[in-house]
Amino acid sequence: MDLSHIYFCTPPLHIISSREKYSGMSDTEPISDERYERCLAQLENMGGKSVQSMLGNIYDLSPDLAKITVEFPYGEIISRPGLDLRSRQIATVAALTALGTAPVQLRAHIDMALAVGCTEEEIKEVIIQMAVYAGFPAALNGMAAAQEVFSAREKRGV
Repeated sequence: MDLSHIYFCTPPLHIISSREKYSGMSDTEPISDERYERCLAQLENMGGKSVQSMLGNIYDLSPDLAKITVEFPYGEIISRPGLDLRSRQIATVAALTALGTAPVQLRAHIDMALAVGCTEEEIKEVIIQMAVYAGFPAALNGMAAAQEVFSAREKRGV
């Protein structure tokens, strides 16, 4: 199996305040700067500043979790061929809406979905679709999260 398209990345530099902190992580050696840059570019391409902010908040508590949160989804999954970013974000919004337990992540991914080309109408339709499979409370909460994101983006002029 050819895995050459898969790469790993480290958390954004502002999450790692020193080389000593990184070397204290238990699971891997530091990843190359080139790979880190590709992962960071992927997050930035998707409007992932909210993810970086969230990771910065948890880094001091659990550097391993912060690192894994970047490496796995953005280094291994989202970078895979087969789906474009827009399709991946539609799937992510649907999954997070159905979960009903991740409002912070749902808002972040709704924002990223809009940043990669999804429309507000598409986001609303995905959330409505989840009423069938996840129930009306999940869809209603998802729609409330979407409204928060739409309003915030309008205030920012996006």
